[in-house]
Amino acid sequence: MTENQSDVNGSPKTYDEHVPEIKFTKLFINGEFVDSVKGRTFETIDPRNGKVTARVAEGDKEDVDLAVKAARQAFDHGPWPRMPGYQRGRIMSKFADLIEENIDELAALDTIDAGKLFSMGKAVDIPHAATCLRYYAGAADKIHGEVLKMSRELHGYTLLEPVGVVGHIIPWNFPTTMFFMKVAPAMAAGCTMVVKPAEQTPLSALFYAHLAKKAGVPDGVINVVTGFGSTAGAAITSHMDVDMVCFTGSTEVGRIVMQAAATSNLKQVSLELGGKSPVMIFDDADLDTATDLALMGIVHNKGEVCVAGSRVYVQEGIYEEFEKKLFTKAKAWPVGDPFDPKVQQGPQVKSDTCRKQEPPRFCDKAYG
Repeated sequence: MTENQSDVNGSPKTYDEHVPEIKFTKLFINGEFVDSVKGRTFETIDPRNGKVTARVAEGDKEDVDLAVKAARQAFDHGPWPRMPGYQRGRIMSKFADLIEENIDELAALDTIDAGKLFSMGKAVDIPHAATCLRYYAGAADKIHGEVLKMSRELHGYTLLEPVGVVGHIIPWNFPTTMFFMKVAPAMAAGCTMVVKPAEQTPLSALFYAHLAKKAGVPDGVINVVTGFGSTAGAAITSHMDVDMVCFTGSTEVGRIVMQAAATSNLKQVSLELGGKSPVMIFDDADLDTATDLALMGIVHNKGEVCVAGSRVYVQEGIYEEFEKKLFTKAKAWPVGDPFDPKVQQGPQVKSDTCRKQEPPRFCDKAYG
């Protein structure tokens, strides 16, 4: 606990004044917030204290069917894919404006859902969402094919067309960033979509659905079904009327997603899976800089990053000195309430993440 996490009487300091009102807990289908078909809900847990934050609608196959139906109707008969690209871009830019107007509330939602640093959410994650939307808003009217000269008598041409209905399955480590890295390009292309956020971090996704509606995104273009991967996620990946699925998560689940896509309607698949990224330290390195960077590679976003530096290889001659410096800095790393501006690392998003992580052995010797 850092010194500013206790009040003058020595009691733990809380930052509950930053916790926002939870406004949206229902599924978002065809432009409306609705209960799940079965009326089920599940708890979201604040990783800072293990307490229940909210009860969120638990969608399953029946709810996914309704969301896909809305997305299909919006794609086949709605204005979004038929709208000139610059008009889609204007709506996306308005969406970005609304995100910036609600930056504190959105950052706080990711903090109480994922344990992410509130300061980092305000400085990086939420601004990145707006930037991502504006980038693809600018690209929306620049999607075009080519005319190819085949011979004196013949020419060919290519057309770039929206895929159709896209299923997006979002991970829990970057709930805002990954939402828009998937949703924004699909919007620019004229696709419609069904989004399933991770069950650990659904709150910001539902707020973004509300802002999309407010920005003028037509009903059915963005649908959000909260629920579990084994039910709602599986229903999306195997749905016969979903044209493409985009998944970020573990390699193990990625295989399941690809298999489901292949055995259903052979839908297109985009996978961003886990990694085991190495950091290599040689004896000509500045050890102070090297340990700073290696530590950041390990602990950035609590280590919940697919490209985290989860393996550190150190040349034998500097191994002991490097290890000593790294452990000294690691022990001093400020961990605590993610609303505390002096803290650099909040709690893991869920308790079993801690149990799955490797023992605290940062270094391996590299010989030769």
